[in-house]
Amino acid sequence: MKIVFAGTPEFAAYALNKLIEEGHDIRMVLTQPDRPSGRGRKLKASAVKEVALKAGIPVETPLTFRRAKGGEETAAVYDKLREIDPDLLIVAAYGLILPQELLELPKGIWSEYPNLKAVNIHGSLLPDWRGAAPIARGLEKGDKEAGVTLMQMDVGLDTGPMLYKKAIPITEEDTAGTLTEKVGKLGAEMLAEYLKDPTKYPPVAQPEEASYASKLEKAEGVIDWSLPAQVIVNKIRAFNPFPGTSFKHGETDLKAWFAVCEKDKEYKEPAGTVLSADAKGVRVCAGDGKVVCLKELQRPGGKKLPAREFLAGHPIKEKELLQ
Repeated sequence: MKIVFAGTPEFAAYALNKLIEEGHDIRMVLTQPDRPSGRGRKLKASAVKEVALKAGIPVETPLTFRRAKGGEETAAVYDKLREIDPDLLIVAAYGLILPQELLELPKGIWSEYPNLKAVNIHGSLLPDWRGAAPIARGLEKGDKEAGVTLMQMDVGLDTGPMLYKKAIPITEEDTAGTLTEKVGKLGAEMLAEYLKDPTKYPPVAQPEEASYASKLEKAEGVIDWSLPAQVIVNKIRAFNPFPGTSFKHGETDLKAWFAVCEKDKEYKEPAGTVLSADAKGVRVCAGDGKVVCLKELQRPGGKKLPAREFLAGHPIKEKELLQ
């Protein structure tokens, strides 16, 4: 089976690594172009590109697959793909819109389902959380489970028939970062299992009712202390590692990277009031009277630090009001 793999971040790299370990015939990898990264803004290859180059797999980084926009560069990539004549396209968190021409290019892997030519590893239990940020949005909402759905791709937004679905629990310690790693590894294992015998997983149409996971925006990361404590904690965990959540302590913008919700007692203080600040965390009264205990913080230009270390260099006092 000749495979073309399309993906960009670490989530996708788990799957590509697994395919390589399993000895699959990967003829080409498609990934997003190198992007500026870090304080020096030096160009950095995607996690998928790094895996592919290490394995000696040819890599293409087109800006688009729409011929009208991509011109000769896009046409050249299509020519290379047609020369490969792949059986299957596998996609995981690629980040580009894939037109019908690309989805129909592979020959397919199952004569009974001739349209089964492209398989996507989606980080949710479809039809829940179609879209760009399923893991983070599920955490933000307070879901108890995350998971992966392997699906047959079509031109819709994660609307294709489902092939294989599996769930894992979300723990109170999970952030979007830790959960993405778990879900990425799960997806890689599911893909390997699926490719052993795709006939065990016939396509099943998705239910019509669905939820959507929009891209995370930095402006959403400002903490509103008037919200219930659990809602605030969910957002802090969901926006870690990107784009992060922030609040004002006086004139200083601070980042909150991890927090827990204390529900055993209610307080009458105004939302945003610091109830205590010590080695156990910065305890803040939320809008419902419950407590948000900030466990990991960061000041501008500083490192992410546990509360004990953070407070040693940036004191926060009881009864102060955070904004």
